[in-house]
Amino acid sequence: MSGPSEWVRRWAPLVPRDVVNGSSGAQGGAVLDVACGTGRHLRVFHERGHPVTGLDRDALALATVHAALPGATLIETDLERSPWPLPGRTYAGVVVTNYLWRALLPTIVQSVAPGGVLIYETFALGNEQHGKPSNPDFLLRPGELLAACAIAPAPLRVVAYEDVTLDNPVRCVQRIAAVRN
Repeated sequence: MSGPSEWVRRWAPLVPRDVVNGSSGAQGGAVLDVACGTGRHLRVFHERGHPVTGLDRDALALATVHAALPGATLIETDLERSPWPLPGRTYAGVVVTNYLWRALLPTIVQSVAPGGVLIYETFALGNEQHGKPSNPDFLLRPGELLAACAIAPAPLRVVAYEDVTLDNPVRCVQRIAAVRN
């Protein structure tokens, strides 16, 4: 999947250009891409005028992003073995695609600033019938993204949610777009 996700493109306009800075450390219109890879979604938001931050463990992938988006903030980190690198920071947009580490779900949701948007799309149970990933540790259970967004004290308002099987290539995914009021 070299191009941006259609789900991300569809909901990108919901990400506000300005988010009030507060003690939370929110940046005006800034977007965080968790497990950003080579930055296909960072480019979408950069083109829309958002400051962008990408997290990934792959230094070579981050070098590719840096070459294309020299102004991007890029953090090399292993999200599964290291502490969250942005404690207390919130963003106007948080994007996650093709990545699941359940222990991070609450942190990802809490990283959405007031007025901000979470756009998340990754593999779901059933995908094991079509290829990789097939390990249930990396496949969302039914309704799991909905449950993650409902975490108190500040649940997100779901704008769109799907648990579907897609064609070309065939894959089972869950995806959500949700706003923090």
